[in-house]
Amino acid sequence: MYIEAFLFKPNIMNTIKVTVKDRLAIITLNRGKSNALNREMITELNDMILNIDKDPTIGGAMITGTGHFFSAGLDLIELYNYNEVETRSFWELFFQFTANLCKFKKPLVAAINGHSPAGGCVIGIACDARVMAEGKYIIGLNEVPVGIIVPFSIFKLYEFWLGKANASRSLLEGKLFSPEEALKIGLVDELVNHDSILTAGERRVRKYMAFEANTWQQSKLNIRQEVIATLESDQTETLNNMLDQWWSPATRSILKTIIDNLQKK
Repeated sequence: MYIEAFLFKPNIMNTIKVTVKDRLAIITLNRGKSNALNREMITELNDMILNIDKDPTIGGAMITGTGHFFSAGLDLIELYNYNEVETRSFWELFFQFTANLCKFKKPLVAAINGHSPAGGCVIGIACDARVMAEGKYIIGLNEVPVGIIVPFSIFKLYEFWLGKANASRSLLEGKLFSPEEALKIGLVDELVNHDSILTAGERRVRKYMAFEANTWQQSKLNIRQEVIATLESDQTETLNNMLDQWWSPATRSILKTIIDNLQKK
């Protein structure tokens, strides 16, 4: 089968692992302790999502992490050292990946095994459901305190699950939720013991996979039509504003402080 030949070709993926179990593709984020998202990881994820979506032998997918991190978000250490051309191309890639993830037509569930702030949360909210591990973990979009302007497209995706008022408050505060808070506000759909996260995620995605495929997939795309259109719209002006702020002394200072603290750990 084409997809299995692609998935298991030796040395083709450095930051994710993929297995197929009874028509379900299980994608495991596997880049260091925190699964920080860099260019290579997003490229591999994007390519994998596109291939799985096209493959008729795969009925659905699940994304999970390792240890106590789903993903800590963007790799700020790597991004901080990009030049202007590299930074722009990275954000263009990230926008395209988010759009592809959101319009992935097959059932897609996030089995959030631990911390999932910022970019990790974006992956989660692009999925059809989120099962999260109980514990002292965090999830949410905290870009504003980091000095990163939140694009309208990401706000629309957050709003899709939280509603406009809750998404607005949470984004402007840079709110990070505990699992219990995330469940209450609708950011996640189920809390389970950490050791049961894969079982719970698989149970939920297979529930979707059991429906007639075309009916379910077209309904999903119809429901997400507005969000997908926003994610696929021309975001040049938004990106220009983001990059102006990214290179500003204020944001560079915030990022440098965060990076210094990360490197001390």
